[in-house]
Amino acid sequence: MKKTLILLVTILTLSQVNAQTSIFNELLQKHVTKNGIVDYKSFKTDKTKLDSFISYLEKTTPAKSWSANKQRAFWINAYNAYTIKIILENYPLKSIMDIKQKGKTAWKIPFAKVGGKTYTLDYIEHEILRKNLFDPRIHVGVNCASGSCPKLGNMAFTEENIEASLEQLMKEFINDTTRNKLSKKKIQISEIFNWFKNDFTKNSSLIEYLNKYSDTEISKKTKISFLKYDWTLNGK
Repeated sequence: MKKTLILLVTILTLSQVNAQTSIFNELLQKHVTKNGIVDYKSFKTDKTKLDSFISYLEKTTPAKSWSANKQRAFWINAYNAYTIKIILENYPLKSIMDIKQKGKTAWKIPFAKVGGKTYTLDYIEHEILRKNLFDPRIHVGVNCASGSCPKLGNMAFTEENIEASLEQLMKEFINDTTRNKLSKKKIQISEIFNWFKNDFTKNSSLIEYLNKYSDTEISKKTKISFLKYDWTLNGK
């Protein structure tokens, strides 16, 4: 009887996760282009649906029994949903950097509620994702709503799609000439590779990591410089 009950609870939880993720997926498909440009004005008209997904996040605590990929998918979706939420609450604006509350930036405001607890975006990214669910590709999953940020994927992450999706997003980001300029002997790359260098060099050099995804073979002796970061809103 006890095992049957646990199984029923697990099935119900899974169906709820899938249903709510589908809502967020539908919103991203509708309001985000394939190039990651967000139509925030039209997104505001679907605020009720976004609030429904936010309400689910507020009540849901990822179970310890969830796989690492399922937890990653959940927390990246939470990060992106709350980033969109804070943009919409302050829209229209030119940059996420314009958002300030009591002197705190968007990333340091405690407003993201998950499982009955309140987090900052920074805490979700650095303490939960980077520390407990480490994967350098997290940096192309979470989105800072800015021009130089890796594009916001127009799909919600799931346990099933996250591996392939992050791999594809990393490849697209590294080969995007507006965000990284690569040649055999000289590269100008995103500040992300400077700010989070340790994440990309845990198992290899930075050049070796880039070469895993780059369409251009980069020499190990190449000169590296970093591009100025564009904080302009990633919207229409």
